[in-house]
Amino acid sequence: MNKTSTIELAVSLNENNVPETIHWSATDSGHHDASTKAFFLSIWDARENNALRIDLWTEDMTVDEMKQFFHQSLLTMADSFEKATGETNICEDLRDYCYHFADKMNILPRE
Repeated sequence: MNKTSTIELAVSLNENNVPETIHWSATDSGHHDASTKAFFLSIWDARENNALRIDLWTEDMTVDEMKQFFHQSLLTMADSFEKATGETNICEDLRDYCYHFADKMNILPRE
């Protein structure tokens, strides 16, 4: 028997179609109607050989939060790409860029 897992996103928009709230649920994660300020969704369209995406964030997400979100997302992409392909060298290059990004955005942890 095959298992089905469901991920749901609910976005409430204001009169200008700007997201006011974002809630998500995932049947396998234990998250139900969890609130978030942003998400990136990338989907591979095999017929078109193209990535489709939805990037949304609420108007109350701060610039500092967005910097952290991008930085952590880039690091996660390096980890996912390495796991999927075994391409360690290029993933290390991407992680080096992530350090550069964090440095330029002034989000490196203070020592």
